[in-house]
Amino acid sequence: MVLACISLIIVGCQGDFVPKPKAYVRIDLPEPSYIAPDTNSWDCPYTFEASRYSYLTVDKRHRSKPCWYNIYYPKFDATIHLTYSKIDGDLVTQIEDNRKLAMKHVTKATAINESRIENNTSRVFGLIYEFKGETASDMQFFVTDSTSHFLRGSLYFNVKPNKDSLAPVIDYVKGDIKHLVESLRWTSDA
Repeated sequence: MVLACISLIIVGCQGDFVPKPKAYVRIDLPEPSYIAPDTNSWDCPYTFEASRYSYLTVDKRHRSKPCWYNIYYPKFDATIHLTYSKIDGDLVTQIEDNRKLAMKHVTKATAINESRIENNTSRVFGLIYEFKGETASDMQFFVTDSTSHFLRGSLYFNVKPNKDSLAPVIDYVKGDIKHLVESLRWTSDA
């Protein structure tokens, strides 16, 4: 009996050990669903549809800035920061400032994909920047009517970047941002 146990131990310990690969927690993502902000309390020259699974808050760091909001996803600990400004003959400057902010991620990005936004019917024009690699922001965008309004957005997760584990959530929220941009409407001309 002792000899059988010793032979089992010797034979059992001679194989190559192969560690299991890292695994990530499965994230169940809800079916996308969208709602517009409550227009009774909304005093901004734009409106859009945002994810039903997020909520809109005033950007507390910039209370003096009208129509600066955060769209927060509590389940994902992610925030889309929205900043609005009027155009006062400075459209080129605002576009360039937005580009500079986006390009701050170039050192960590393995690629930056740009998508043009052009909706002549709604007068919504702009760019979406999608960052690949271990960047702090995964997507940024700006939209404008090119005469009066400029809205910038940026997506940040409040966690250390790990694109492998966050990939499904990043793709989900990117879809929400694309819907936000497609549903955006200017509610005033000035």
